[in-house]
Amino acid sequence: MSITKQIPAQSQPGQPGKEYKMVPGPEVIREDYRGSRKLEGRIALVTGGDSGIGRSAVVHFAREGAHVVVLYLDEHKDARTTKRLVEEEGRECLLLAGDVGDDEFCNHAVEKTVETFGKINVLVNNAARQKVAHRLTEISEEQWKKTFRTNVDGYFFLTKAALPHLQSGDTIINVTSVNPFVGNKLLVDYTSTKGAINGLTRSLSEQLVGEGIRVNQIAPGPIWTPLIPATMGQDDPDLVKNFGSDTPMGRAGQPSELGPAFVFLAADDSSYMSGQTLHINGGTVLGG
Repeated sequence: MSITKQIPAQSQPGQPGKEYKMVPGPEVIREDYRGSRKLEGRIALVTGGDSGIGRSAVVHFAREGAHVVVLYLDEHKDARTTKRLVEEEGRECLLLAGDVGDDEFCNHAVEKTVETFGKINVLVNNAARQKVAHRLTEISEEQWKKTFRTNVDGYFFLTKAALPHLQSGDTIINVTSVNPFVGNKLLVDYTSTKGAINGLTRSLSEQLVGEGIRVNQIAPGPIWTPLIPATMGQDDPDLVKNFGSDTPMGRAGQPSELGPAFVFLAADDSSYMSGQTLHINGGTVLGG
């Protein structure tokens, strides 16, 4: 069982943060996780795949037999580590640096993926940004637009670019959050974008289900990723101290505790599932 060690107060400049600077470092995949070739021969494209939740999805996919394309902003050191982890699993990893909020970059990423591997079978929209604001009036127009540009526009641009290459049996996995289901007073704009993703997932699943393309989403609770010290830590390093201790389980989750969920949604195990949400949140009970 993955138990998060006590997290000390800390911060990092800039977003989305660097995994190699985190204390303690996140767990990417459990030592006892055994792949069973569930994704043999498939090609997965993962945004924000250089670290955190994205890195865990990437390494799990590789252990299950998939080749992976990792999109990331500019965290080159973390990205190279992820590539090494994939190659240690005997799989190929293509790294592409750029901003998913840029329509041209998303089109380029899809074209490069198809050029390199010939197809796309699994699309994971995961890249995100957030910034703490204690009052709505503290959120500038620029911040509001930047948050939506990455968290919503990025999902739209990349999915639109990838769709012509997806076929029956292929899957789209979006990453939402526990926050639109329970609210978060410190992350109003971020929470709003995640609510938009909920709508995107459910609507797109209805649109594509007849084509055999499944669209689902994962709603993480507090997970120990670089985004936490780079955002909450920037507002107040003490916000990071014992991050996640307010969940029923009393701790933050590890990326390794989400990786198998990505495998489940990408593989045929979830063949009778679309438009659904997997809640991995430390036991938080959702109302309504």
